[in-house]
Amino acid sequence: MAETKETKNGNGNGKKRNPVFIIILGILIVGGAWFGISKYQHSRHHEETDDAQVSADIIPVIPRVAGYVNQVLVRDNQQVKKGDTLLILDDRDYRIKLEQAEGALESAKVGLESARVTTVAAKANVATSQASVGAADAQIEAAKVNVWRTTQDYERYANLIKDHSVTQQQYEQALAAKQTAEKQLAILQEQKNQASQQTQAVAQQGNATAQQINVANATVHQRQIDVDAAKLNLSYTVITAQENGMVSKVNVQPGQYVNAGQALFSVVHSNGVWIVANFKETQLNKMREGQYVVVTADAFPKHEFQAKVTSFSPATGATFALLPPDNATGNFVKVVQRLPVKIEFTDASDSLIKKLRPGLNVSVDVHLD
Repeated sequence: MAETKETKNGNGNGKKRNPVFIIILGILIVGGAWFGISKYQHSRHHEETDDAQVSADIIPVIPRVAGYVNQVLVRDNQQVKKGDTLLILDDRDYRIKLEQAEGALESAKVGLESARVTTVAAKANVATSQASVGAADAQIEAAKVNVWRTTQDYERYANLIKDHSVTQQQYEQALAAKQTAEKQLAILQEQKNQASQQTQAVAQQGNATAQQINVANATVHQRQIDVDAAKLNLSYTVITAQENGMVSKVNVQPGQYVNAGQALFSVVHSNGVWIVANFKETQLNKMREGQYVVVTADAFPKHEFQAKVTSFSPATGATFALLPPDNATGNFVKVVQRLPVKIEFTDASDSLIKKLRPGLNVSVDVHLD
């Protein structure tokens, strides 16, 4: 009887296998195999990473001149357009500097005009002196003729007085006329020399005056540059938005003193955002520019953004770190590096792109085919 019962149960322990367990086990094996094969097939044609963030141009608002803040015309998270006034500095000091520069420019212009007048007078004096020299030359020529004539008369009277053909008085008159003509010639020659020296002195003065004009012109040019620089600095007291965007947290208040080059707050450029995905170096073998990318943001998990790979960073992220790793000490531990990859959105009609903010986490799926 015992052997008959064991034969009916089909085994030695008297228990019967549950078909449900076998079915579930089979389903799990098939499901696991299908999942593994699908993941393998997916990995052959896709590269994924969740080490990715949204990026955008962040424009710092930096004053070009120092001063006290007069007005702050924006608030946190405000939308602004290019050219909108963000804040105004106290411009009284810069207005005074502009007035000083304009006064110095007017003074330089007066000096230039005075130099020009002096030059005109010097040129007139040169012309007058040259005319005096010309007149002296004419008088000297006439005096030379007179000397020649009186000399001839004197020589004739000197010969005639020997045989008493002329009186002593006539001889003395001829001698006196000759001596007077010679003295007159000497005086005229001296006057010519003086006129020539005066002409040279006036000409030198004219040259000096011409140099003064050049100096005055240079001074006027320098003062004009000072005026332009003062106007430029005055314009810098009004700080405007360089691009369309959204203002970040405004950390400046009226009455606060700011330095030139001091970052006050930022404007996040609103004309475009992109993705920076950090892929492992082992994932880059088949990745190329232009490949199709599907992006999912943690903020919008059920929405897929269309994008493409546009560029690869020239170096890994660790290379640009403040303290890049240096393995020259010999204590080398190989760590898989990540390379930033820029991904840009391709569907301009996607309204959710405008809701993405720099720094948000996203996941990217690059289609390698």
